[in-house]
Formats: sequence, C-alpha cells, structure tokens
Amino acid sequence: MRPTVALELLATPAEVSGVRRALRPYGTDVQLCASELVTNVIRHVGEGVPLTVRVWPEEGGRVRLAVTDPDPRALPVLVAAAGAKAESGRGLALLDALAVRWGVEQEAGRKTVWCELLVCVPETPERPGRRRRSAGALGHSSARS
Repeated sequence: MRPTVALELLATPAEVSGVRRALRPYGTDVQLCASELVTNVIRHVGEGVPLTVRVWPEEGGRVRLAVTDPDPRALPVLVAAAGAKAESGRGLALLDALAVRWGVEQEAGRKTVWCELLVCVPETPERPGRRRRSAGALGHSSARS
C-alpha cells in the first residue's frame, strides 16, 4: 500500500511544526507522535540530517506513521520513568501510551521508527464517502500486540 503522506525534509526544529501541519488530517495523536519521532532524530542523530515521514492507512482503522533517518545505530530507548526534573525521556513513553504498537526496523544505512495508531474515522454527511479523522485515540495500551 502506498503512503498517503510522504514528507522528505531535513531534521530541524523549524520543520517540526510543518510536519504537524501536514499531518493535521490524521488528528492530534498522529501529529504528536510524529513531532516526538522527528524531535528524537534531531536530538539523537543530529540536526540537519535528511529524514522521511510517511503516514498511510492500515486495516482495522489503524494509521501507520514511519520516520526514517540515516543512522541505524541510534536506536530509541523507552525509559521506564523519567524523573520529575528530567529534561528528556518522556517522548517514547508518550508514543507508547498512544500507539497500538510501535517498533524499529533497521536496514543498511538507515532505520525506521514506526507506530500504529487507532483512528476513528466516521463518514461525514457533508462529504459522503469521505471520512473525518478523529482528534485523538485513547486507551490503546491494552490492545498492544
């Protein structure tokens, strides 16, 4: 299945808001997870590296978000509990709470961090056949596979 959205950009703080705007139709959970993943690339791989953000629908009302960067060695680590004074360590915990599941795929010369989110998309009467994206997806932690 082809991605519905594919953004190629450089990992800079200024690009994070552009990614959120581009993903607005998918709802706040997808926007938030994309922001966290792009920010992780900036922080752990380096500012200015090329990256790709892709989003596409999956079966069962899920949406898959994937962020690919050029460093297969800088793997994300889910911190058990960031302390109250910690300046980092909450991004993946947030992604873990919102996503149905997530993971990392490593290939020669790159890695992709992905997550799947459940997005309720009821049809809207003003646009038959078109579905509106929800503002969020809550309570998915028990649905992990």
